[in-house]
Order: sequence, then C-alpha cells, then structure tokens
Amino acid sequence: MDNTAPRPLTVALAGLAALAVAMGIGRFAFTPILPMMQDDLGLTVAQGGWLASANYAGYLAGALSALWLRAEAVSMIRGSLVLTAAVTAAMGLADHFALWLVLRAAAGVGSAWVLVFVSAWCLDRLAAQGRPGLGSILFTGVGAGMALAGLVCVALMRAGAASAQAWFVLGGLALVFTIATWPVFRKGNPARGPAANKAAPTGRFRWDRDAVLIVVCYGVFGFGYIIPATFVPAMAKQIVSDPAVFGWSWPLFGAAAVLSTLGAGGLVGTLGNRGVWVVSALVMAVGVAAPAVSTGMAAIMVSAVCVGATFVVVTLVGMQEARRVGGAHAKTLMAAMTASFAAGQIAGPLAVSALAVAGGSVNVVLLISAALLVASAAAVAWSMIVKRQSVETVPE
Repeated sequence: MDNTAPRPLTVALAGLAALAVAMGIGRFAFTPILPMMQDDLGLTVAQGGWLASANYAGYLAGALSALWLRAEAVSMIRGSLVLTAAVTAAMGLADHFALWLVLRAAAGVGSAWVLVFVSAWCLDRLAAQGRPGLGSILFTGVGAGMALAGLVCVALMRAGAASAQAWFVLGGLALVFTIATWPVFRKGNPARGPAANKAAPTGRFRWDRDAVLIVVCYGVFGFGYIIPATFVPAMAKQIVSDPAVFGWSWPLFGAAAVLSTLGAGGLVGTLGNRGVWVVSALVMAVGVAAPAVSTGMAAIMVSAVCVGATFVVVTLVGMQEARRVGGAHAKTLMAAMTASFAAGQIAGPLAVSALAVAGGSVNVVLLISAALLVASAAAVAWSMIVKRQSVETVPE
C-alpha cells in the first residue's frame, strides 16, 4: 500500500475544484458575463452565440484529441487548468471579436481535457479505494464553479465594474484553484487497493449498439440543455434590467446543480444510472420548454432550476455508465461521449445566432430541444427494457 497516495476525500475535493475551474469558469463564465459585455461592449445576441459556439467547438476538439492523446493524465490536468486560467484572464485584455473567438475556443479545449482526464483519474482512484460514491462530490464542482462565477458577476455588476474586470477576477480565481490542487494531481500517485495493480488495457474498444446509443443520447443532451445554459441571464435581463434581479438566475442555476448532484447518489442506488438519466432528461425538457411556453421571470427561474438540477446529474451518470460499459477502455467511451456532447452544444448557439440574424425567435430552438430530450429519454428507457429482457431470457 502506498501511504503517499491521496485519501479518497482529497481526490474528490481536488476533482471538484478542477471541474469548478474547467466547467464553471472555463466553459460557463461567459454566460453571466454576457449581459455585462452587451452593456459595455455592445455585444449582440448573434455575436454571443458565435462566441459560445467557439467555446464548444474548442470543447469538441479537446474531446476528440483526448481519444488519441497518450500524455500522462496528471500532466494533462495541470496543463489544462493553467491554460483555462490564462485564457480566461486574457479575455479581459482582448478588445477584438476575432481574438475573443480564439480565446473562447482555447478555453473549450482546456475544459474538455480537464473533464475527460479528471473524470477518469478521480473515478478510478475512488473505485480502487472503495469509495465510488464520492463521485457525486467530484461532479458538484461543475455547479459550484457556475454558482461562484455567477455570484462574482452579480457583485461586480452591482459595483459598476466592467466585463473586463470580471474576466480578470475569474481568471485569478481559476489560478488560485489550480495552485491549490497541484499537489494532489501529481505523478507517482497510484491508487490503493487491487485496482492499483491491474494491467493496462489491450486492444481497441469494441463499439456495439448500446455504446452507440449512449453516445448519441449524450449528444442530444448537449444540444438540449445548452440554450438555457448559455442565454438564461440574457433572457432574464430582457425581462428585468436590474442586475440585482436578473443576475441571480445563474447562481440559482449553479446552486441547483450542486444540490441535485449531491443527492444523485441515492437516486442511482434506486433507479440505476440509466433510470436517473431518463428522469433527468424529462425534467430538463420541462425546463428547456418553460421560457417558450410562458413569459416572465417565473418561467426563467423554472428553467434555471430544472436545467441546472439535471445537467450535471446527466454528466455524472453518463460518465459512470461510460466507465461501466467501457471497462478498461472507459476513457475512449468518455471521450466519444464528450465529443458528441460538444457537437450538440455547437449546434444550439449557432441555431440561435441564425434565428437572431433572420429575425426569428429563440423559442423555436427551445421547443425543438425539449422534443429531442424527450426522444432521448425514450431511447435510454428502451435500452433498459432490452437489457432487462436479455437478462431474463438467458438460460440457467
């Protein structure tokens, strides 16, 4: 036994902080800062959609590259966290739209690398040490980072700060978390227990219908949730211009993500990963459709709660299901799911940008997204039924 290996709770908390940087800041800091950039830089909805899609395109590139990268996981995690902090702060220095696109794309690459490598690294160690349930703590980092970014932006807006200052502050926070987790993500940290000595995977991952289904449905999830996750504060600002009111929509989104992720472990024990996935997709569909079928802040808050409470849960159960289905090749399946997810995210904001240019309404995309989420929930539920029937028909 290696007594220098980090304790399970330390592993989970380091993963939490890493995901807070990568996802809460690197991916989603743009969401609460968007209203600020609209005010002080004149950013349009269409331009906001392009910047969001640039980030998601980088996320797709990062996920795809993770399929063939052979670098040490800890090196990838450390380097990606530094990259995320640097390009976040650099957004405050840049003053040209083209440069913003490059920086947001770079942040997307770093975010994908952190999610893939941190998920694999932490989940392996937690499982090897007999504490897989701490995975729910790990994934609360996404919501915690979002809530933190939202609260920072609310405070800065009330203080009359500019968007550039928000980028500087969040970049600095990302660097602080990176430094804090550096000692945990180090080489020579083998997991304790029997899994520490398991052989490296051999051969290639074999794709079957079940693996393809979860990859496709995970991509639908990416398309389904991304419009609220990108434009909730901007939509709220159209209804109530006071930042002390509309600004709270994003911290609420993040807080819902934290609380739901903490409670996900119990639900998984009862419903299984795919059962939780089905329920979450249906609840998310309600949240996505809410602003399209009703006006006012109540619908925006319903959207924030329903989507916020489910999107990290689907990420958690999706990655756990990838680990179960992929086995020794789990990283390959995780990377493929992340790439599919990213492709869905790219399509969402681009659709909004196209509609904005054409004078259309975002409600069309919201309703399509909700319908796709319901369809994906049906597909995952069908896979559960097929699996149960195949088990029952196996001869004794």
